[in-house]
Amino acid sequence: LYYTSTMAAALAQPTTYGCSPALLLSSKAAPLSAAAMAARSKSAPGESSVVTDVVVHPIVLLSVLDHHTRRQEGAGRVIGTLLGKRDGDKVEITNAFAVPHAERGDEVAIGKDFNRQMLALHLRANPRETVMGWYATALPDENDPNGESKCIADTSSLIHDFYAGECDDDPIHLVVDTSLQTDAIALRAYKSTPVCIKNEPLANMFNEIRLSVKSSESERICIDRMIGSNSAEGASTNEDETAALQVSMERLLQMLETCSEYVDKVVDGTVSADDEVGRNISEVLNSVPRIRPEVFDKMFNDSLQDLLMVTYLSNITKTQLTIAEKLNETLGK
Repeated sequence: LYYTSTMAAALAQPTTYGCSPALLLSSKAAPLSAAAMAARSKSAPGESSVVTDVVVHPIVLLSVLDHHTRRQEGAGRVIGTLLGKRDGDKVEITNAFAVPHAERGDEVAIGKDFNRQMLALHLRANPRETVMGWYATALPDENDPNGESKCIADTSSLIHDFYAGECDDDPIHLVVDTSLQTDAIALRAYKSTPVCIKNEPLANMFNEIRLSVKSSESERICIDRMIGSNSAEGASTNEDETAALQVSMERLLQMLETCSEYVDKVVDGTVSADDEVGRNISEVLNSVPRIRPEVFDKMFNDSLQDLLMVTYLSNITKTQLTIAEKLNETLGK
């Protein structure tokens, strides 16, 4: 476990993170101190020194809500690690996983080893993702008569200090308000700016930055399916699944034709080339494994046969269970 406290942070060597208390700045644009500018000058070459946009995928929100639902009894809030990638001044959060922690007063204990083990497992499946920061649910404010929650607590600086050592750049702090005071789940993203006097850190000032939710094609299909399953007309039928698959394949074919038409126009000189579009097309093509058509057909047929076999066995099992229930009812009489 990784332990830290306000007193330990105050006695430690001067650093740009991990100093309590945490201050919440309501304004989304604030001037940076000299120490903050010096800290942010460590950004990778070619990248903007300040992140201004954060894009969150729905899978991240679902992971946070699932973690909050399964939290231990009496826990004030839950935290976890955010994974994604950075492109200039924009950060895209594509994944997240829970991290155990405990808070007592001004002290915080974080599952450091658990975090690194989970990160290693995630990187094996998604090697392009890196640690972008951490998430937390809003902390209930016992002193607020309206029952509203606090997005930033004093211990947030201590947790931010831990993730500053895990990230290659300044960490992003994502706050999910699960209090449902406004019949909605509010999302907020923050960047931390150190408040220093005579090169000594006194507090962390959290600045809210622009945030948006973006879903990929596969995520959109899943979300539409989840919404449809909760409606009265959302019956799960094979015809609906086949229709959804057909619509998805038609959209995929349309996008491929659009990309092919664009490339042909660039080659012919009709349209001027766009470097960013070219990089995106190249990245998509490189992500597709190169398989010969005959090998792909064999793999598809083998998988289809396995699926049919599993379906056949499941139907046999259901039939046997039904017969067993009928026999038990008959013998019981």
